[in-house]
Amino acid sequence: MQLLNGVGFDRLQNAIQASDLRQNVIANNIANVDTPKFKRSDVSFESLLQNEMGNGMKELSGLRTDPRHFAIGTSTKVPSAKVTTDNATTMNNNLNNVDIDREMSLLAENQLRYNSYIEELNYQIKMMKTAVGGNV
Repeated sequence: MQLLNGVGFDRLQNAIQASDLRQNVIANNIANVDTPKFKRSDVSFESLLQNEMGNGMKELSGLRTDPRHFAIGTSTKVPSAKVTTDNATTMNNNLNNVDIDREMSLLAENQLRYNSYIEELNYQIKMMKTAVGGNV
């Protein structure tokens, strides 16, 4: 019986970790806004997860009882967050490419995303507690 270790919970856990990593990357970008030749980094997770899930389309999938079996249909694998550095652009005369306004808006977006993940996590834990007969 999988109470808190199913695929959905793993996706949520990795999303929270990706959001935490994104917070650190954006904070590093903001801290280096005036550093000459600094190149900003970004974290991608949601697009990787969407690609792994098959864009929400229902597909026929095969049951795998052994990790050596071929995967048929959408995968249940949860991708890890990936950090990429943008070396192709330049924003200032000092060859830095950090736009402070963009970073602040990304920071706010990441905070909202993190809050929604935590809210969903709390909801799932509350549902599990209700299911096993605990107090709500």
